[in-house]
Amino acid sequence: MELADKDLRSIQETRYLLKEAKVAQQVLATFSQQQIDKIVQAVSEATFAQREKLAKMANEETGFGLYEDKIIKNAFASKVVYDEMKDKKTVGVINEDASKKVTEIAVPVGVVAGLIPSTNPTSTVIYKALISLKAANAIVFSPHPNALKSIVETVRIIQQAAISAGAPEGCVSVITTPTMQATSELMKSNDTNLILATGGNAMVKAAYSSGTPAIGVGPGNGPAYIERSANIPSAVRDIMDSKTFDNGTICASEQSIIVEKVTREAVKAELIKQGAYFLGADEADKLAKFILRPNGTMNPQIVGRSVQHIASLTGLSIPADRRVIIAEETNVGPKYPFSREKLAPILAFYTVENWQEACDLSIEILQGEGAGHTMCIHTENKEVIREFGLRKPVSRLLVNTPGTLGGIGASTNIVPALTLGCGAVGGSSTSDNIGVENLFNLRRVAYGVRGLAEIRQEFGSTTETTSDQLSGDKDALVNSIVAQVLARLQ
Repeated sequence: MELADKDLRSIQETRYLLKEAKVAQQVLATFSQQQIDKIVQAVSEATFAQREKLAKMANEETGFGLYEDKIIKNAFASKVVYDEMKDKKTVGVINEDASKKVTEIAVPVGVVAGLIPSTNPTSTVIYKALISLKAANAIVFSPHPNALKSIVETVRIIQQAAISAGAPEGCVSVITTPTMQATSELMKSNDTNLILATGGNAMVKAAYSSGTPAIGVGPGNGPAYIERSANIPSAVRDIMDSKTFDNGTICASEQSIIVEKVTREAVKAELIKQGAYFLGADEADKLAKFILRPNGTMNPQIVGRSVQHIASLTGLSIPADRRVIIAEETNVGPKYPFSREKLAPILAFYTVENWQEACDLSIEILQGEGAGHTMCIHTENKEVIREFGLRKPVSRLLVNTPGTLGGIGASTNIVPALTLGCGAVGGSSTSDNIGVENLFNLRRVAYGVRGLAEIRQEFGSTTETTSDQLSGDKDALVNSIVAQVLARLQ
């Protein structure tokens, strides 16, 4: 009998999908590297071929961003992510060290729960499916309701390609009746082995508190510091390109600009030249009240929207040729909306005396929101880069590159990914750009290479030690061992 209650239907569907995924994953776990690679290649080619169709679907359904940029994101997920990992060993024996007599065997984590946001729906599905399948895992997607149609279609394309290449049915699936109850069931089920959580703070926290191992990401709020030695036109172009890419929906995009007094006017003039609109005090106050909701969270009405759309919502009059809105700011904190994450073409603009002040200000901004995520610096001064690298609470310090493209690994040589870990400082389990290596465990086969007598001799003990001797002279024994270890390290 069909369940009439939507929540109950969604829970039942989730349980069914998980059971299917568990069976399918057990089959995938028996596949050779060659079989797995054939499946992954088929999914890559199929989704790349449909990149434009899926981009348009996502844009039309959500209203977020620009479909032309979503095509690029789909291509990045299907082609760049695939190319980076296609030759990697991810199943069976992946490394043998004859000298150390240790063999490493890749072990799939099992069934992955893929939480998908509405900001980057199709590209995130493609990316998570590829890295999961490459590690011989099954994946069940929990879609954002506002992007359900485009997500379901993306999964359908992936399913068809994977099965045609020999994958078992059920290895990739999606909840078609999305509810909070279904997502909770997916995360807490004993059949789920790992959660890949991409979404808002509340969803990520729920993933970490579910009792299931999780890889989640925090919010981005990256400042972009233009140091006095920077090539100003190039730095401004990078920031403008990044902040307007898909209307700022990638969390690695810049959220504020920090400049020094000596270059302030030159930077400001270049920003205006390249399409920025600086708000007057009254205009800034008007927009600030619209950026955040009363509960302190970002207003979804601005997410992924153009400058002109945001202007129409707030009653601002902004010329049609302006691409980014900028507000001059001096304060940082939850009460100052321009200092927060804004997934839209809106930036804060700070002025400081020198790089030391810029260093302190960027730390303050990141500690307020975005710790562990991403920051950009534009400079030719390697010493300043080093100081920022040593001190900033971020997992990615990007130098002379757009934040959006650099953070995901498109314009840099870090792992290409659409899930960016924020490390312990950001409440994440890893600081990695999440790739296939994060989705399998290692089983180590290790041969014995020394016996107890050799170990005792190595640490300076040539006689047997009785339990009475240990209890009677414990401190002396510990001190002796520590001294021997320190001697070996010197």
